[in-house]
Amino acid sequence: MKDRTIYGVFHKRVEENPDALAIYEDGKVVTFSQLDALADGILAKFEGKGYEYIGIVMHHGIMQIAAMLAVLKSGAAYIPAEPTLPADRIRYMMENAGVSLVIDDEFCRDVQPSGKHYPNLSRPEGLAYILYTSGTTGKPKGVMVENHSVVNYAEAFEDEMRIGPGDVMLQYSICSFDIFVEEVYATLLNGAALAIPSDEIHSGSLEGLMDFCKRHHVTILDGFPYFVADLNHQPELLPDDVNLIISGGDVVRANYISNLAHKGIRIYNTYGPSETTVCSNYFRIDNAEPLADGTYPVGKPVKGVEVKILDENFHEVSDGEIGEICIFGEGVGRGYLKNPPEQANFITTEDGTRFYRSGDMGYRQPDGNMVFLHRRDDQVMILGRRVEPEEVENVLNEYPGIEHGVVRAFKDEAGLHYLVAYIVPGLDFSLSALKGWLKSKLSDFMVPEFVVAMNHIPLTPRGKVNMKELPVVLKEGEYK
Repeated sequence: MKDRTIYGVFHKRVEENPDALAIYEDGKVVTFSQLDALADGILAKFEGKGYEYIGIVMHHGIMQIAAMLAVLKSGAAYIPAEPTLPADRIRYMMENAGVSLVIDDEFCRDVQPSGKHYPNLSRPEGLAYILYTSGTTGKPKGVMVENHSVVNYAEAFEDEMRIGPGDVMLQYSICSFDIFVEEVYATLLNGAALAIPSDEIHSGSLEGLMDFCKRHHVTILDGFPYFVADLNHQPELLPDDVNLIISGGDVVRANYISNLAHKGIRIYNTYGPSETTVCSNYFRIDNAEPLADGTYPVGKPVKGVEVKILDENFHEVSDGEIGEICIFGEGVGRGYLKNPPEQANFITTEDGTRFYRSGDMGYRQPDGNMVFLHRRDDQVMILGRRVEPEEVENVLNEYPGIEHGVVRAFKDEAGLHYLVAYIVPGLDFSLSALKGWLKSKLSDFMVPEFVVAMNHIPLTPRGKVNMKELPVVLKEGEYK
């Protein structure tokens, strides 16, 4: 594509088919041209101000997507956050990014479609968005992704999934996770439509959500493995129009799709960190045999991306040998905002080639498909989101009601991670107060499920926490 920017490709779709439906909400729809006019209406409120970074803290819906397009068209990058996040976390993200403007629901309340078309100031190498993920320093870090990387991903998605006009994608993910990027841009940039449920439907029953999908003829469902597993338990709820299910964000197991795999629906396991623009690998699983442990390979690289298994000296290993999954190509983001320690995971070779060290260990099968094994460091996935236990531990130790705290991750019987906090409580300790403190500082999925009171935290002779002496809180698995 000549104009490899998100807005540039979107506008091409507007010109090709202005009256095609772009977004469905219950009781409301907009066409591609109407969505474009709404974006111009929002842009009119800040056009010419020269903002570099703009926050978007809005409930999901037509205006939220229009606001993102408006920011991109202005040449700025957006920083998305759910309005339900703790206020301290939103404040940190916006201050860390140096945001001068935050677009919220009130900002867009009286916006009308614009009759004026503002120029597209975005550039292929310009930043599109910054997503904040868990960081080892105790504070979330901002992942910077450029326009051309998102355009490449939309092309890769179409190349594999064959999405286009007539398809409808359910918009289910939170805006600060990269599945949202897939849902929105892989859809709109390929001329397909989005169906966005209300907050009530989104947080309600699976039956209510699937009823919404039926009403709006949703053809594609995209979500974490646990969402797929829920559908697998109630396959009768699946709408007839659905022909593609995509699982991403964590390990998917054969028993998560045992019922769905017989319904003639394509099902994909996807892999890739936010730092490399949503996904680097795809593997179709509805017609594949699982590995010996009941999981599936993560497959082969997507279009425009190269993935290698490298040793500690960054030399490619042979098939079957374990190494680190490293990602090259157009999907590799610019890096982290303000160069935190994790910036070292973005490598530039002597010839100028850039790649990202995922921190994931795996191997390549003889057929070229790759297998993910485990993390190189302590980072874990909880409900499809990456969490650094060290970040949670740092927040825990800020609480004045404890003397010392440690956070560790364990796996339940289904192989899914959960967090346990070990604390030495103070004289006036209150568990409910501690939980309230953590929830005010962290997203809900980061709050440890279990809290264990200790007389002291056991240490090794070198002064490190002695993991062997920490009691393990066992947890049953929901999907066994």
